[in-house]
Amino acid sequence: MLSVNKILEKGDFDKQAILVLLNSTGNERQLLFEKAKETKAKYVGRKVYLRGLIEYSNYCAKNCLYCGIRAGNSRYVRYQMTDEEVLEAAEFAWKNRYASIVIQSGERTGETFAATIENLLHKITAKTGGALHVTLSLGEQSEETYLRWYAAGAHRYLLRIEVSNPLLYQKLHPVDKFHDYQARMEALKCLKRIGFQVGTGVMIGLPFQTMADLADDLLFFREFDIDMAGMGPYIEHEHTPLFQYSRELLPLRDRFDLALKMVAILRIMMKDINIAATTAMQTIDGQGREKALLVGANVIMPNLTPVKYRQDYLLYENKPCIDEEAEECKSCLEARIHMAGDEIAYGEWGDSKHFKNRTTE
Repeated sequence: MLSVNKILEKGDFDKQAILVLLNSTGNERQLLFEKAKETKAKYVGRKVYLRGLIEYSNYCAKNCLYCGIRAGNSRYVRYQMTDEEVLEAAEFAWKNRYASIVIQSGERTGETFAATIENLLHKITAKTGGALHVTLSLGEQSEETYLRWYAAGAHRYLLRIEVSNPLLYQKLHPVDKFHDYQARMEALKCLKRIGFQVGTGVMIGLPFQTMADLADDLLFFREFDIDMAGMGPYIEHEHTPLFQYSRELLPLRDRFDLALKMVAILRIMMKDINIAATTAMQTIDGQGREKALLVGANVIMPNLTPVKYRQDYLLYENKPCIDEEAEECKSCLEARIHMAGDEIAYGEWGDSKHFKNRTTE
């Protein structure tokens, strides 16, 4: 059996090596975390990039079995932010020198939705003089829609695969034409062809998921050559079909620890990508996002969604910061980033260095 030290020395991350790292404990786990911290400092620096998060709408056409805002959950009040509310949030990000925002929503398609987002992008550009970079996370769309949004000014796109194993994907989604693993893969490939900086991610600790699945997820990221990643522990929601498996899951602390190891391993494997310290980390551990920064993450997303909507955008239970206004959230995250020994890259877009490197080779 290879030791963690030998694996880190060789830098050869095949599936067997990744499994050893995922199962590491004690001093060997700490060796992994230290190597990830060193790798981050060397290849992307100690700057943390802010992405102001705008949870635009909880309307969703999909029925993913793990998600709180799935179409079949009738307990939420459905909402869509007005253009004025989005622009107000974007202006807050711009004036506070975040330099970037993320517009996230439940998944919908169609001309009305496509045109609404396209117009919003033009308005944000006009409002901020093009100084605010926009990432979209709006699910699977047609190539035409992606091209329209790219032309309107969105140059980053986050489309989480959630799991890279097609068979596991089927267990986590209804079996119908709206929940197709290959369609999601094609959407990722389409985004890459168009020229987006492409991000994806997975949940860690899902029902039916194995360590081998997680190792394959990391290998998938490398093979697909992603520019950004957002990973976090799976946290169940009582109003979803998967909640019935709660007693069979790893304890939350174990899921959190696995998520930290996934971040650390990915940082070492793909040295110059952007990796988010996700909110789900903080749900389990009060210092979860700081700990993610310490093992390789370099992006944090302060929530700019109006407080009146946040209770209805709960993908999982016990989500933190749902009652904090944007200014409070900003102050809190500034403190967290400094506690982790990093500095905030105010006024910087923070484009993926990996994207730049792979597109200029």
